[in-house]
Order: sequence, then structure tokens, then C-alpha cells
Amino acid sequence: MIRIKDLCKRLGNFRIKDINLEIFENEYFVILGPTGTGKTVLLELIAGLQKPDKGDIWFDGNRVTNLPPERRNIGMVYQDYMLFPHLNVRENILFGLKVRGRDKIARNESLAKIARLFGIEKLLERKVKALSGGEQQRVAIARALITSPGILLLDEPLSALDPGTKEKFLGDLKMIHSELGTTTLHVTHDFNDAFTLADRIAVISDGELVQIGSPEEIFQQPDSNFVAEFVGVRNILQGEIIEDGEDSIVRVGDSIKIAVVTTKKGKVNLAIRPEDIIISYEPFVSSARNSFQGKVVRIRDRLSLVEVIVDIGIKLTLYITRRSLEEMKLKLGERVYLTFKASAVHVY
Repeated sequence: MIRIKDLCKRLGNFRIKDINLEIFENEYFVILGPTGTGKTVLLELIAGLQKPDKGDIWFDGNRVTNLPPERRNIGMVYQDYMLFPHLNVRENILFGLKVRGRDKIARNESLAKIARLFGIEKLLERKVKALSGGEQQRVAIARALITSPGILLLDEPLSALDPGTKEKFLGDLKMIHSELGTTTLHVTHDFNDAFTLADRIAVISDGELVQIGSPEEIFQQPDSNFVAEFVGVRNILQGEIIEDGEDSIVRVGDSIKIAVVTTKKGKVNLAIRPEDIIISYEPFVSSARNSFQGKVVRIRDRLSLVEVIVDIGIKLTLYITRRSLEEMKLKLGERVYLTFKASAVHVY
């Protein structure tokens, strides 16, 4: 287990501020945030590559705050992989075991196991400059794991991959973690990676952890506008609860009344994910409490989906498939109905 208490670090005008965090044994934990918010700095503090100005770090109950990196039993993979260009794949992967003085038979046994796990047996004699980005990534993570570290640290390991390679490796990485069970801390700006891999996620903003929870909690129940916007909520509204009870009513603007499920009172923020809104030409018959008529004011192709913005007195964004767009023959200026459940509205 990793335990971090009151961790602070100043670098010029930037500061890591009072980080408190526990990462459980065998957990796949993701730190998620935009570029420049301190993700890599936090990883380097945990690795021992930087010293904190304040605070402490424990691994399995042992204080490691002042231990050098080589005594922390960690494996680390950077965004650019940092493979040794003068060594081939076999030599790169075995480097850590050689430094630790493992005998040749034990090294070869470990190499055979890790190469099979990563599917890189046929790459062992290649020079690293002859590898694709996906192959370099596999070699870098294999090199980090062959020493059986207690903790694996991954710094944006998927950011340089093309979409097809990335999608395949996400599944492989999940499988490898399931098989080895190495406690893993992965930092990324990509919420799709986080949602696919993480047991839990911590969102970081300007050097501070602003929310920690399961992927479902982070994506469906953001507790701030920053988190909501970062994880793709396009509809973030401010309003005031004017009726409370089993289903509450929030007034947004002068006249829009939205049914929600909450115990909160007074002024609130609402987050409605685009994929939770149904569009139709006629009122949609369902148990959903929220149904509004409006006018289509924007249609934008987003490759896999089509973004539609409808003005119902306030502007709401929803996503539909290209096929739905064609079947509806949807055009700008048309009158439509939007429908969504009270339970689909997150209140914070």
C-alpha cells in the first residue's frame, strides 16, 4: 500500500499542495488531469526522483520519504519510454536484473516469462530503433516489471500511440495487471484510458487532488465544475431548488424547471451528460420526468458521434449516431423534444 500525507513541493511558481492519498495493494490507480497540473511531479516524488518540501510517503507501512529511488522497489515507465538505444530488446529488458546481480539462468527464466506475457518473444534480438511505438511501449513496461517491483509507476504511457494500437494495448495492460497484480499508479490526461483501466481515480487540478472515487463516481457524479468539464460533461447548469421532496425541482434561468433526485437545498449546480439525453420529433413516452421542446441550433460531426445543440430556453448538448441523424433527417431550426430522467441529473 502507498500512503501519502501532507505532501508539498514548490517548483518555481508551481506548487504541489497538501496531497493526501492512499493506494491499496494490487490496485490500479489513475491520477487524471490536464497537462501542467502536477501529475508527473507527483509521480517523481513517489519515485524518489524529487524530494518533497513537506510531508511523508510510506510503502507498506515503511517511511520512504528520504530513501533514494533504487531502494524503493519501484518500476517506472516514462512517456517517451527511455529505452537504451545501444542495447537490443533482450539487453534492455534484462538490464535491471543484471544490475541486481541475478545469475544468468534466473535472468533467462524471468525473460522468457515476461516476453511471453507481453507477446514480444520475436522482438528480443531487435534494436530498439527498429521497433514501432507500441512495441517500444511493451518493451519499456516489460523492463520495468521483470524485476518484480512492489509498485509500478506509469507516466502517460499511452499518449504517443495511434488509436488502433492504443485500444489493443489498453486491453492487454488490463490483462497483464490482472495476472501480475502489481500495485500500479498511472498518470494520464485521457479520461478514456482512466475509465478503462482504473479501480479508482484521483483528479488533479493545479497541484491539488480535487476528487477521488471509482470511475463511475468520477464520470457520473463529479463534485465540481472543473471535474465535470474535464470528464466530458457538456451540460453544466446553475439553478436553485424551488421544490423538494422525493423528486426535487430546480429552476434554471427564468423559466426552465428540471426534476432531479437530491436532498440538497438552495443554490446548486447540475451536470447532465450528453449521452443521457434523448431527442425526438414527438414527446417521448417514458417514465422520465424531464421533457422539453426546443429548436436545433447546431449540428457538428465528431467522427464517431454527432453533437447536437438544442435551445429549450437554455442550450443543451446531446450526442446521437450518424445513423440516427440520417434516419431523423435532422436539420438546423427544426423543433424537437429532449427527454432525460431525473436520476440522470447529477446535483452538486
